[in-house]
Amino acid sequence: MKKYLLTSVAALGLVVAGAASAADLPSRKGPVAAPIYLPPVFTWTGFYVGVNAGYAWGQIDSTTGAFTNNLGNFSDPDGFTGGGQIGYNYQIGQWVLGAEADFQGADLKSTSVNLANSLRASTEVNWFGTVRGRVGYSFDRFLPYVTGGFAYGSVKNKVSNGVFAGSNDNTQYGWTVGAGLEYAFTNNLTAKLEYLYVDLDKESFNVPGGTFTSNVETKFSVVRAGLNYKF
Repeated sequence: MKKYLLTSVAALGLVVAGAASAADLPSRKGPVAAPIYLPPVFTWTGFYVGVNAGYAWGQIDSTTGAFTNNLGNFSDPDGFTGGGQIGYNYQIGQWVLGAEADFQGADLKSTSVNLANSLRASTEVNWFGTVRGRVGYSFDRFLPYVTGGFAYGSVKNKVSNGVFAGSNDNTQYGWTVGAGLEYAFTNNLTAKLEYLYVDLDKESFNVPGGTFTSNVETKFSVVRAGLNYKF
């Protein structure tokens, strides 16, 4: 019995010693992988504000009833535009629906002179704005879109013939349509290139002395670049 007990104790000692040696060996497990960071998926949904600047060129359609052959028509204005915009987008799948309002300072001017009858006509567009809907189809951070809606602007027309002169300075209303391309550099900063066609309805005014009545319609195109900050 004594011999059996000694044998059992010796065997247990070998098992304990082997386990202790195994614990001292280096682990064969690979390094623990760091968790993978997945950035949030970009979305166009949200409010934004921004600024823009560009160039505009126009066409003035007028009638001067007292003159034959429409003598004294206004010439076409062109000049710089710049301003700001505010809007909201909502993305559904790849479709992006939005609304935008902008207000622009403008320096569109033109003057024409008809030496045959000393008739001088000038026009100015000092500011304009639009309220538009937008529909786009996103390719991740690229967003081509079409846009259209309501337009308004300050138009000043003046006509004189050396004896009588008349002018009006009205806010005219009309419509606008256009298209653009917007790109998101970051989740908050986007840049766009946009074209708009603006048509302001006709306005009539009489030259003092009853010389003639003129109906004037102002139409112009705008190409502009802009930056937006998306919240």
